[in-house]
Amino acid sequence: MRPGVQVCPAGPGDLDALVQLCLAARSESGVGTQLCTDDADRLRDQLGAFLGAPGGRVLVGSVDGEPAGMLLARIAGPSLFTDVVSLNLEVVFVLPDARRRGLGHLLLATVADEADRAGASEVYATPLPGSRGMQRFLAQLGFAPAAAHRVVTTSALQRRLAHEPAATTGAIRRSGPRGLEDLIARRRQARAARTPASGDQVASITMQVNRAVQMRRPSASSTTTW
Repeated sequence: MRPGVQVCPAGPGDLDALVQLCLAARSESGVGTQLCTDDADRLRDQLGAFLGAPGGRVLVGSVDGEPAGMLLARIAGPSLFTDVVSLNLEVVFVLPDARRRGLGHLLLATVADEADRAGASEVYATPLPGSRGMQRFLAQLGFAPAAAHRVVTTSALQRRLAHEPAATTGAIRRSGPRGLEDLIARRRQARAARTPASGDQVASITMQVNRAVQMRRPSASSTTTW
């Protein structure tokens, strides 16, 4: 760790610095709207709420006494559905001029110690799409893909749900007695197709093949030979 690099828990007095760091992260990201708002006053209120939220962890990092990085995380669990405790990394950001000085490592080392004290067995991170530098940084520290996330706009979800009841009703009907009859019929057809043909069936098939050959055979004046 290089001299002059420090990390400490953020307090109300750090809100202005955190706002500026968030805005810098937003301007650097190609999907800034997914990161935070660009309204400084609203962002300040949101950060203040995160500071006071149960399980919320906010760290501010400095280089030579100047704020240069931040980390937002949340301790999750145990909950109604799981006894597992985990730490979810919301944001890890270091200003470009302060990178390669160990500040990112120190931010993660500090929050990892807090996760250990809280009994968190795993640490999850969700880097924004397109953040290749953060992807590489996390991969070097041992973060591996865990699960795929899917996203949809609220309006699109509402539109799809508005057309869903009819399809759902049809699926329910097909899963009833009629659906069972269709399944039995399909299985019988499959068994019939696998059953060897009888003598009459073989003769009928042979006659059909011969008739097809005769119809395809050219006239005597044709130069084609068979």
